[in-house]
Amino acid sequence: MQQEASQSPAAAQSAVVPGSGGNAAAMSQMGFHDLINNFDVLGWIVFVTLVVMSVSSIYFIVANFLRNSMIRSRMEKVIGTFWDTPSAQDAVRFLEDQPKSEPFSKIALEAAQAAAHHQRNEGSRLVEALNRSEFIDRALRQAVARESLRLEGGMTLLATVGSSAPFVGLLGTVWGIYHALIKIAASGNASMEAVAGPVGEALIMTAFGLFVAIPAVLGYNFYVRSNRVIYARFDEFAHDLHDFFATGSRVEAGVAPVAARK
Repeated sequence: MQQEASQSPAAAQSAVVPGSGGNAAAMSQMGFHDLINNFDVLGWIVFVTLVVMSVSSIYFIVANFLRNSMIRSRMEKVIGTFWDTPSAQDAVRFLEDQPKSEPFSKIALEAAQAAAHHQRNEGSRLVEALNRSEFIDRALRQAVARESLRLEGGMTLLATVGSSAPFVGLLGTVWGIYHALIKIAASGNASMEAVAGPVGEALIMTAFGLFVAIPAVLGYNFYVRSNRVIYARFDEFAHDLHDFFATGSRVEAGVAPVAARK
């Protein structure tokens, strides 16, 4: 009787927590490794798509960060040195020495080349069709548009990844749960250890999709703001360049024209 009484608590515990060993085993199988081992063709397609999206978005986040940091660190120096250089020829030489990826120097060089080209063709049909101001304005518009377009590199991909990656992950989850339910129905075992593992593994795909999408969304929003500031500086610099090369003076609001430096 005493031995039976000593065994009764263990028996009661096993009765209260039936199949606890099976549940623990099922929980131990809810991992990424088990998910990959159970992939079918569609599962691999979804997984590879998310990996490519993640790598591509990280690449453009880093590339845009380096590019925008370089532009922001140089733009005030380029603009300030251009206007502070006593000779226009020295200013042009300074712009030519800048890196080829520096957009403000390229915009200024486009304006300088347009002004020089128009001056060389005085008396020709070109001068009759477009006056100096219009010719420089067209060159500046093209230069600003070209440099603005380069700033957009990767932005479409970041927006696409941020908006579509959660749905791609959800597709993997739905497909995984569908196959899990088919296997459970075929086995006739609907216990926790039979359901938790396959369904839990399928839910990892949704988490993976969110993991891919969140950095892309944050990066896209950050660079939209950063690019907007640079676009404004493009326009401001282009207006000043137009005044300088078209009229020989830099005209500022409320300030008398400043004679062009020879």
